[in-house]
Amino acid sequence: MTLFDLVFLFVVLATLITLVIVVASVLLGRPRLAAKVLALYGVCLVIYLGIIILVSLTTPQRVLNWGENRCFDDWCIAVDDIARSESAMKVAYRVALRLSSRARRVAQRENGLVVYLEDEQGRRFEPVPDPAAKPFNILLQPGQSVTTTRVFEVPSAASQHKLIVAHEGFNSFPGIIIIGDDSSLFHKPMIVRLP
Repeated sequence: MTLFDLVFLFVVLATLITLVIVVASVLLGRPRLAAKVLALYGVCLVIYLGIIILVSLTTPQRVLNWGENRCFDDWCIAVDDIARSESAMKVAYRVALRLSSRARRVAQRENGLVVYLEDEQGRRFEPVPDPAAKPFNILLQPGQSVTTTRVFEVPSAASQHKLIVAHEGFNSFPGIIIIGDDSSLFHKPMIVRLP
């Protein structure tokens, strides 16, 4: 747990306390107190969101090396191998990904994780559909590790490919509102550079 995780927990606690005070103030017939507390909370919330955005925009993009784990709690993903093949029209990357659990007692899974390629122009390339490939949200037992693969096809004219590992949709919550988290607002996603 990081300092920013503790700050987030403090914000959640402050939110709950604020709601209790506001509801109690309204029920006790003190709407002015409720309005003042809400106004103060709103100012603090705007400052907190501003800090999230500032940290997201100023923090450098994290680059992972091959074999280096990217962990979400006790569930981790790492690039074990990348094979590249070329034809006249396209380049294919076959990426072997190791999914592992650092948990000691409970089974783990990670929902909402996406992996895709991006070129220097910011164009996104999804993996080629493969029903035989293990899904990212496979349930891992404590200490278990499995390997899955994804194949990406990109035009041969594109260059400077990078592999993006990120959460999308509702599964990026609560990271989206934690200062310094990779999935927080405006934060550059974590990448693995490809050959």
